[in-house]
Amino acid sequence: MPPPRFADRPAAQPPERGAVEALITQTLHLRGGIAAVRREALTDDDPQLRWQRALCDLAVHHLDDLGEHLGQLREGLPTDGEKSGAGNGFTDGDAFADGTAGSSPQLPVAPPEPLPGSLLSRVGSAEWNLLTDEVSWSDELFRIFGRSPEDGPLSLDELPSCLPAEDQQLLTTMVTDCLVEGKAIDGEFRIVRPDQRVRTMHMVGEPVLDADGGTASMWAVLRDVSELRRSQRAVRETRDSLQRQRHIAQTEHRLAVELQEAVLPPWRGSLRFPHGGPVALDLGAHYLPSGTSALIGGDWYDAMQLPDGQTLLSVGDLTGHGVTATSGMAMLLGALRGMALAGLEPGPLMARLNQLLDTSAQPTLGSAVCCRYEPGSRTLTWAQAGHPAPLLFRGGKGRALLPPDGVLLGAMSGALYGQAEERLAPGDILVLHTDGLSPRSTDLDTNAGALRLLSLAPGFAAARSAQECLRAVIEEFGETNREDDACVLVARISS
Repeated sequence: MPPPRFADRPAAQPPERGAVEALITQTLHLRGGIAAVRREALTDDDPQLRWQRALCDLAVHHLDDLGEHLGQLREGLPTDGEKSGAGNGFTDGDAFADGTAGSSPQLPVAPPEPLPGSLLSRVGSAEWNLLTDEVSWSDELFRIFGRSPEDGPLSLDELPSCLPAEDQQLLTTMVTDCLVEGKAIDGEFRIVRPDQRVRTMHMVGEPVLDADGGTASMWAVLRDVSELRRSQRAVRETRDSLQRQRHIAQTEHRLAVELQEAVLPPWRGSLRFPHGGPVALDLGAHYLPSGTSALIGGDWYDAMQLPDGQTLLSVGDLTGHGVTATSGMAMLLGALRGMALAGLEPGPLMARLNQLLDTSAQPTLGSAVCCRYEPGSRTLTWAQAGHPAPLLFRGGKGRALLPPDGVLLGAMSGALYGQAEERLAPGDILVLHTDGLSPRSTDLDTNAGALRLLSLAPGFAAARSAQECLRAVIEEFGETNREDDACVLVARISS
């Protein structure tokens, strides 16, 4: 039911029909576009997609309301006998039954009778005449309240009986302020229908004054906004859930970075072993993050002087990312250092690491290379566990060392690991690396990283330090589209 037209207020004229039809068509196209976006967000397991879908549902409700208002603009003020609220801007086929669009937008035709659950059943109007005690409700309002027209409309005194106890005072205050103070009504409350369904109503209205300035009646438009509020709640809840998950992810990422920085050797620039004597090894190492910088993995590099004067060199990688991978890497690297200090050779050391991962409370897989370098004889003794072999550069050429037997760490109980020896010469350069150097999307060859490293051989021949070689590696592999993190350790054999 529309608000009364006052004598001193000229009747509003409907806008040009063609302009409104164009707006309705544009709204229908926009509604179809939202449906297409919603169809891309149907995976319930992803908080981001749930949030997108909730926003789409909320946008649909807003467009539904816009369609109704545009339909009323197109039809103009209803004449006596016409249903208020008729002229909805969407046809029945345009409604979202399952979040998808209906048929292609055409010039809509309002249905003669509103169907249950359609837009027309969500908006109703009422007028309470204080002089005659007459109450008039639109058919839509009866449907919203779940009342039969034969039961008659509710008076202002009876209306609070349909509200939960905690909302009754709110409605009483709004009505009193309207009738006594002449204030406009604009507020929300809940109603409990006879079928015990709870609906949220948005009520707007104002008093109608008589010639003496007294309140003669009160009219109001009531809109069922239950679905709208439900969609808003869904948006808030999914947004809050997404923010919580992002906060958790950021916290875990920060912890992973801090743990990685605490575990990896803190040295920058070149490191020379042994300390306090003739330099046998000139070392440089670098961690290369993934292209996203969010994937902190279990890659490591390490160099440590042993009590017998030998040097331990190792690189490795645990599967996974985040705190789990970095904490596992810290455990494994600590065990490796401890067993190396105890005098274990690389082969038996790998077997113990395999046993450690195999019996871990959180089973995982890892790959590694472990080397012991004896400076007196310049002998490198090494073992590997499913890992790329060290690369040896000599005289401007490079080659991969022939690997001994060794499966991934944690892949097989009781696995045995072989050892290999290599006699090195002054000026030789040894490069140990993990397998995340190259972007997997472009390099299908699993040895692509090693091949690119070998191509640096001419430049390594002219390098005067391990750090110069390392800079060449960083320049070669510094691309931002790398899908995984990686580590590189360069060792230059001194004379």
